[in-house]
Amino acid sequence: MTGTTAEVMAELAALDDPRARQVNEKHGDDHGVNLGKLRALAKRLKTQQELARELWDTDDTAAKLLALLICRPKAFEAGELDRMVREARTPKVHDWLVNYVVKKNPHAEELRLAWSADPDPVVASAGWALTTERVAKQPEGLDLTRLLDVIEAELKTAPDRLQWAMNHCLAQIGIEHAEHRARAIGIGERLQVLKDYPTPPNCTSPFAPVWIAEMVRRRQE
Repeated sequence: MTGTTAEVMAELAALDDPRARQVNEKHGDDHGVNLGKLRALAKRLKTQQELARELWDTDDTAAKLLALLICRPKAFEAGELDRMVREARTPKVHDWLVNYVVKKNPHAEELRLAWSADPDPVVASAGWALTTERVAKQPEGLDLTRLLDVIEAELKTAPDRLQWAMNHCLAQIGIEHAEHRARAIGIGERLQVLKDYPTPPNCTSPFAPVWIAEMVRRRQE
C-alpha cells in the first residue's frame, strides 16, 4: 500500500483515541494512537523512505513514530540523524529513533562520539544509549574504566533522561564485564540513583546493583 502524506495523516487522525492519549501523556508522549494499530499501519505501508521523511517533517508525534517504522535506517546521512535527534522531543520518538534507526545506520559510531559530548542532555542520552549497545555487543576499543569514571562523577546530578541512559550503561558494564562488576555495583551503592524507583512485581529494578545481580543470576542458571 502506498499513501500520500495527507492520506496517512487522515488515517492517523482516525486512529486517535482519547483514552490512549491519556495513558501516553503520562509518559510524556503527546499522541493517542495505540502502538499495535500504528505497527499494523506501518506493515501495510511497508518501507517508503520518502513518505517517512515527509511524515517526520509534520511535527506530529504519531506521524514521527510511523516514519521510524517505515523508513530505511541505512539511508540517512549523519547530519540528517543529528537534526532528527534534536527534533525528537518525546521519549518514545527519541527511543525508537535511536533503537530502530540510528543503531542500524553506518554513522552510528561517529554519532555516538559526537552526541555523548553534546551539551543538550537529551542528545547526550542518545550517545549513552549507543555506548550501552557497544558495551553489550562490541566492547573492543571502549575504555570501560574511563566510562565508569564519567558515570561516577556525573550520574548523580544528570537530568532525568541522561541519568537513565548513564545508569543503563553502568548496569550493562556490570552485567557484561565481570572484571568491572564490583566497581559498577560499588558506584551504584554509593550514588543510590533510582534506588527507590517504583518497580512493578516481576520486573527488575533499574537500581544498578539489583539489576546487575539479577541479570548475572539469570545467566548463571
